[in-house]
Amino acid sequence: MSSQALNPTTAFPIPGTGMGGCKTLPVFDASVLQQQDSIPAEYQWPEDPNTFLSVSALCKDEWLDIPTIDLSAFMAGDSATVLDIVKEACTEHGFFQVINHDVPPELVKAAHQHMQLFFGLNLQEKQRAQRKVGESFGFSSSFTGRFASKLPWKETLSLEYSAPSGVKDYLEMIMGYHFSETGVVYQKYAEAMESLSLNILELLGVSLGMERTYFRKFFEESKSILRLNYYPPCRQPSRTFGTGPHCDPTSLTILHQDQVGGLEVFVHNTWLSVRPNPNAFVCNIGDTFMALSNGKYKSCLHRAMVNPHMARRSLTFFLNPSYDKLICPPQQLLDQPRKYRDFTWLQFLEFTQKHYRSDSNTLASFIEWLGSHQS
Repeated sequence: MSSQALNPTTAFPIPGTGMGGCKTLPVFDASVLQQQDSIPAEYQWPEDPNTFLSVSALCKDEWLDIPTIDLSAFMAGDSATVLDIVKEACTEHGFFQVINHDVPPELVKAAHQHMQLFFGLNLQEKQRAQRKVGESFGFSSSFTGRFASKLPWKETLSLEYSAPSGVKDYLEMIMGYHFSETGVVYQKYAEAMESLSLNILELLGVSLGMERTYFRKFFEESKSILRLNYYPPCRQPSRTFGTGPHCDPTSLTILHQDQVGGLEVFVHNTWLSVRPNPNAFVCNIGDTFMALSNGKYKSCLHRAMVNPHMARRSLTFFLNPSYDKLICPPQQLLDQPRKYRDFTWLQFLEFTQKHYRSDSNTLASFIEWLGSHQS
């Protein structure tokens, strides 16, 4: 049966669960749903209009004044001004952007173009890379396998980056050799993001008073994730989210968004948009790095809105330590009492994949859960 024949609100069976060995779940077929005037109930979020209001939505000239870091200046040794900017940003809200980052613009352009190729496939073709329950990589159409309500209005393809050719080999194995070029592009892009993230870690470390290479060494042999996000048009944008309000459970997020816009950050008790900048990468602190800094740097609440007329795409790189790395603040950052108990990235990852949907309280809920399971 072709994807065009699927009713987007019809349930389909998932083996091994529910009555008769099956669990029924809604189908998120973007090609069909984006044409509908009324979206299914599973994708609707609270009806309170204040949930969706933002200053930028009401006044287009008001955006988050996101701090901008000239990374080339830091890498060249001119760090005084840069350190002040990043420290203030990470202490206040955890968001900043970097320019002069040495990532080739043609690579970024190719990464966006190949994202269009993948998400332009019909649903059945994309499902060849279907994400398995409990895993953090593969294709997901609105995370219907994880959540039953308040489903996000998006599709994602998550690629695990932990080996020299892992991204390329995975795409060739799952999607076939006609995706070889796409695999090469995303392998190169993931490598560029890892290099960029390690440079940013040096910046964060120095701003915290650490030895320059401390966090670079901490994140060696990382288990990072490159995620492609596709937010189809939605004719009821005030009823749903592309991604609901949450803090990233990961360590460091590096985002490149297209020019449609939609990323919003909760700062000073209001939602503000992050203005798209094709020459910059947006960075934010995640929960794991917040724990690693003993709470000195904040993991910021953010969300993604949808557009009634245009699709939105973004490339996201989530930097993570190796699975068994113990998340424990260095001695230099223990000038105040410990805020979080020790944990490994694998423990936190499994918590978010199997037990808890990420929101503004993910880290606190995980620490409470961890304590109850370790006592």
